[in-house]
Amino acid sequence: MLKDHRSRTDQRQQKKPDGFFPRLGHILGQIWHYIKRRLSFPDVTLKETATTKEAIIYYFDISISVIRSLLLHLLAFGLVVGALGLGLGLGYFASLISHDNIPSYTTMKNEINSGYEASNLYFANNVRLGSMRTNLVSESVSINQISPNLTKAITSTEDQYFYQHKGIVPKSVFRALLSSLTGIGAATGGSTLTQQLVKMQILNSETTFKRKATEILLALRVDKYFSKTEILQAYLNAATFGRNNKGQNVAGVQQAAEGLFGVPASQVNLAQAAFIAGLPQSPSVYTPYTNTGRLKKNITYGLERKDTVLFRMYRDNKISYHAYQAAKKYDLTKDFLPRAKNSQQSIKYGYVYNLLTSQAETIIKKQLYQADGLSAKKVNKDGALSEQYDQQAEQLLANRGYHIYSTINKPIYNAMQQVVKQQGSTLGQTYYDTTTDANGNTVKVKEPVQNGSVLLNNKTGAILGFIGGRNYSSSQLNHAFDTMRSPGSSIKPLAVYAPAIERKLIGSETKLADFKVNFNGYKPTDYGSTIQNRFINAREALKESYNIPAINLYNQVRKQGSVKPYLEKMGITTLTSNDYKNLGLALGGTDYGLTVADEASAYSTLSNNGNHTDSYVINKITDANGKVIYQHKAKTTKVYSAATAYITSNMMHSVVTSGTASQIPSQTLFDTTNLVGKTGTSNDNRDSWFVGSTPTVTLATWTGYDNYNGSSYNLTDSSSEITNQFWSNLANAVYTADSKVMGTTKTRKKPSGVTTASVVKATGQLPGSLTVSGSSVSASGTLVKSYYNGWQPTTTKEKFGIGGTAANYATFWKNYLSGNNADGALYGGEVTSSTSSTTSTE
Repeated sequence: MLKDHRSRTDQRQQKKPDGFFPRLGHILGQIWHYIKRRLSFPDVTLKETATTKEAIIYYFDISISVIRSLLLHLLAFGLVVGALGLGLGLGYFASLISHDNIPSYTTMKNEINSGYEASNLYFANNVRLGSMRTNLVSESVSINQISPNLTKAITSTEDQYFYQHKGIVPKSVFRALLSSLTGIGAATGGSTLTQQLVKMQILNSETTFKRKATEILLALRVDKYFSKTEILQAYLNAATFGRNNKGQNVAGVQQAAEGLFGVPASQVNLAQAAFIAGLPQSPSVYTPYTNTGRLKKNITYGLERKDTVLFRMYRDNKISYHAYQAAKKYDLTKDFLPRAKNSQQSIKYGYVYNLLTSQAETIIKKQLYQADGLSAKKVNKDGALSEQYDQQAEQLLANRGYHIYSTINKPIYNAMQQVVKQQGSTLGQTYYDTTTDANGNTVKVKEPVQNGSVLLNNKTGAILGFIGGRNYSSSQLNHAFDTMRSPGSSIKPLAVYAPAIERKLIGSETKLADFKVNFNGYKPTDYGSTIQNRFINAREALKESYNIPAINLYNQVRKQGSVKPYLEKMGITTLTSNDYKNLGLALGGTDYGLTVADEASAYSTLSNNGNHTDSYVINKITDANGKVIYQHKAKTTKVYSAATAYITSNMMHSVVTSGTASQIPSQTLFDTTNLVGKTGTSNDNRDSWFVGSTPTVTLATWTGYDNYNGSSYNLTDSSSEITNQFWSNLANAVYTADSKVMGTTKTRKKPSGVTTASVVKATGQLPGSLTVSGSSVSASGTLVKSYYNGWQPTTTKEKFGIGGTAANYATFWKNYLSGNNADGALYGGEVTSSTSSTTSTE
């Protein structure tokens, strides 16, 4: 068998053709045999006696058959892939719009015919504030009031096949999609007039795939239910046409004709109509006017665009050649109106107006990018994209007739404004100075003391009233929401005492050391560069706002972990990593500071059983038809246990009764039995605070100078008393406007998690015996009640407090044994002053 096999091989080798053509035929034959095996062609052979010519003809026929078969297979494959692609595309299209609600005929009719209307602002309880300012003018007219010159010009320019298509032109959509995917070709939108109408009146101009898919669906639906005349009329009333001679933005052909040429839309001539029709493609480029209403020095682009429109009208046989030439030569420049004065509407309640419009734009912006499947992180990272959504939100609010309902109680807001108007000058001196403006001219500047205040509901987070500044006409800066200032000692309950109580480090009578300290060069002192030189219980340290005890306690708190989670859960997110690294945070030392709204919101946690509800100003937003498009949903986060909130509040009540705010009860018109609060003063009296809470509301107030133009003005040493007085006046005004809002009759109930113990006043621990320096000591004497977050203290130890050195404790026990501090009055020495102070805040 092996021999026969070799014989056959030899025979095949002997039959290899000689010469170029025979060899070519042999190679083609080999290729053919390979292809036929792959494509299952019938086994056809060539006679061995065939001539070279016959072989070439044979293999040429075979090659043609092979190519034809390959083309048929490729065509079949292409059809399969195309069908698959079409199926996937349709599936993707369906998935994009699967969750969209298809609007009814009535809804679409209202939307496509809705005019441009400024949004409306409301105080709480549906009390109207006014309309948003808008620089856009529009007027809707019937198609019978629009010149045929305009309708012909618009359709020839914007949608040549308007009267033939069913809402979309498939090839244009495909071309635009292909261009978007590949980046090849001009950036044409592929949008019909119907699609443009849908974008303007129902959707917005963002061109994501989802929005494009929805646009196509709605365009088909609009074309189905409305006549071409109705669609064209809606478009001509909705499209934007640049600016008029007052610098106002214009929507609709009626205002365009009147604002450019001083004639109604029914009377424009052919050249004027062509110019107007050319504007929607790029209104800012083609408009002849600036934002001040002045005629541009160069209006060539608009005039060239007008000629393009005229040519397209001639191309579509809508005008004759003679009319085309005449309109092209027409001197349109003589028809443009001269500049006219734009009378701006005045803004009422400026601080409220700015706050509501700003927050409403933020809400709408978020809805827009979320609808496009984008995250806040991605949008904020891309400045251009973020600005695009800002503009879309601003445009929707300015022109869609939304209704924005706020939480601001008008009577309370008015009462607060009356207080700052009457008593603002008592907060501090007004300074006058000179500076150099941008042009190098010397100008006089005025620097009044400023105030920011916020009143909010502890449980709901609703902001009921605020003070943005002393005079809106002089300064539009909102000092309640937009300025960040050092909180001073007002941060102590939030960042030091509450975390310490939560982590079971202290009770209300736990001792804290107040002796000279040096933390790697950081040498804080108490207010006025003093040092108490004694052990002080936590309640007293807080009510008198001593700094060194707070630093010692914060140093201990940090050993169990950062306080950042607590503060961020309370809505304080502006502190930096550097802030949390430094012990100075315990005294309000921050890189940037906090806003008054931040402080008020954070403090509400302690009067809401340790739960923080995010503050808010806008309750809901509805569209022009009353449909709710945004409804505030309360977000409540557990920050501290109810026990911690109760104990911290109980200690802060001492601030009001006998501490740094003890003057307040005598100045208020209401019962302060359930009032808690904390004062705060930053270095050199640059900032002065008081934040007070009842079980129902929190009222925070700040006073200081903006210090623009490089100035450095500070408050006086009596600023804390002045701020307390101002807070009392504000609270009285609120109470007078609506006594129920303050909630002064509600009590704070002690939670079951709070435990108490009678501790030795001198040590803050339980009575007991101990050995100190070889001597037996009985820790006893006056006992006081101390509150704890679910735990009990031990019997008195030699080192019983937080902070302090061995020498400090040795001095304490020496005095204790000698009877000098058996009642707990003096624990180590007299108050001293320090000249090396680096931080001295209250």
